[in-house]
Amino acid sequence: MATGLALATVCALAACGSDRDISMRKFHKTSAGPEEFDVLPTKDLEQPANYTTLPVPTPGGANLVDQTPRADAVTALGGKASALVDAGRVPASDTALVTYASRDGIDPSIRPTLEKEDTAFRRKMSRFGFLNILGIDRYYEAYKDQTLDAQKAAARARAAGIETPTSPPGDGSTPAILLPQDRSVSPEITESGR
Repeated sequence: MATGLALATVCALAACGSDRDISMRKFHKTSAGPEEFDVLPTKDLEQPANYTTLPVPTPGGANLVDQTPRADAVTALGGKASALVDAGRVPASDTALVTYASRDGIDPSIRPTLEKEDTAFRRKMSRFGFLNILGIDRYYEAYKDQTLDAQKAAARARAAGIETPTSPPGDGSTPAILLPQDRSVSPEITESGR
């Protein structure tokens, strides 16, 4: 009895640690293959004539040696590559979407708020992660209640009379497409997906 109580206390205290891994992801390197980001081609480095003319570094932004295929193509065809960069502007094709999405206002602190809430959620869901001795990835299991079932959402939209794009069958079957000359085929063949 005392041993069980001591073991339960140790487990409970271990779950309360603040420096535990809350990612719930278990990735295992399966080969010594190439690292995709190591083989990414970049432009050649060039020494500028004047270091004061360099742009101000932007964390998370583009580097001068990053590949810019669209901008390079526009320049090669005689256009201005700077026209591609819409700094802070919404493209015309997305204006209606952004207007509709922001109809109830925009929370400027949404990213920090979501980060804080998600960190608390992952901390809660990973309380007993130390018991995961098999190294199973528990990420999708933890977020399954927050995952959208595309098939059910499409069915609800169709039932409400909303036009939806076609989607692959959710049961793994292949739909049968009958051509006019195949109309005499027996129902057993069409149900099996042939």
